[in-house]
Amino acid sequence: MASAAQRRIKSISYAKYGYIFILPFFLVYFFFQFYPLINTFVLSFKGNDSEGDKFVGLDNYKAILFETEVDDEILLRTSPKLEGVSGEEKKALIKAEQDKQAIQSQHEFFKKSFGNTLILWFGNFIPQIILSLSLAVWFTDAMLKIPGKGFFKIVMYMPNIITAASVAVLFLSLCSETKYGAFNQILHSFGVVEDIESNNSKDFVRFVSGTWEPRFVIMFIQTWMWFGNTMIMLMSGIMGINPSLFEAASIDGASSGQVFRKITLPLLSPIMVYTLVTSMIGGLQMFDIPFLFHKGTGISSINPNVRTVAVFIYERFHAEHKMYGYSGAASVCLFIVTLCLGSVTFYLNRDKDAIAKKKQRKKLAQQAKIKNKQFGGLGI
Repeated sequence: MASAAQRRIKSISYAKYGYIFILPFFLVYFFFQFYPLINTFVLSFKGNDSEGDKFVGLDNYKAILFETEVDDEILLRTSPKLEGVSGEEKKALIKAEQDKQAIQSQHEFFKKSFGNTLILWFGNFIPQIILSLSLAVWFTDAMLKIPGKGFFKIVMYMPNIITAASVAVLFLSLCSETKYGAFNQILHSFGVVEDIESNNSKDFVRFVSGTWEPRFVIMFIQTWMWFGNTMIMLMSGIMGINPSLFEAASIDGASSGQVFRKITLPLLSPIMVYTLVTSMIGGLQMFDIPFLFHKGTGISSINPNVRTVAVFIYERFHAEHKMYGYSGAASVCLFIVTLCLGSVTFYLNRDKDAIAKKKQRKKLAQQAKIKNKQFGGLGI
């Protein structure tokens, strides 16, 4: 029988010290993550510019998601009806017309930005996952004796630790649309570009100001920066698979393609889902490279063909006429889209065998419960 001292020792709980140690994380999260998140939802229901404190309900969502027709109760700035109107009344009419045009343009800007975001994400994720998976399988194959594996892994991972600003400046210099651009000079040496002597030459490839050229450059940058990180994660997943499965497949005479399709891919599905979800979240929130990859100064110089939703949000925060309401609504829409796509991804990649076994256990438990009730709650 335990003594009183032993009982007191067993009753001492050290759980409170664990809570004290993790308290700093929750404090930092509340001030720098949770509060801004809640404030974003609040801003999405408020007005813009001078009406920033006014509650407008779903007007901001309607403006960016649908083609909004504003009642034409005001005159155009160039309308002859403005003749004879002066002073504060004229300024008010012009301000009202500018607000009307701003509301009507939000849907087109958001739709274009969302389309750009999807194009840039798909364009870098598909080659990234193919390249990363191929290299991961190659590097983890026990039959291949590749010299310098560690060196290649480090070199391929290194672009991931370079800051996005540095990468953007590097490629902006390489893709310059002047005669000093390295890529244009290379194309000129192969005869693709005929004249690069003039800085205003029309023969330059528009790597920065074009439509698809900057998109391909940004896709390449994103793939180059992140494929090493994805490769390392997939390698860790492959190395976690029981080696006896590969040995048994080799003894049975399975080809490398059969091993990849029947063993590697099915058992790698959890890490593949994780990679897909994290890439999707990062892709939908893509900001740094598309924002920095432009020439000139100011927000107005950003190429509209690479403007993503995150850049759309940033522009409205830093516009001359503040549009916090549109920024908040766009942020919430992006959050909902990310949540829905992530949920669909997890649902499609769920473990069906585990779900079936769980249902079977639940069914057996219910049958046992019913059986016990028949005997007055006593098991026989």
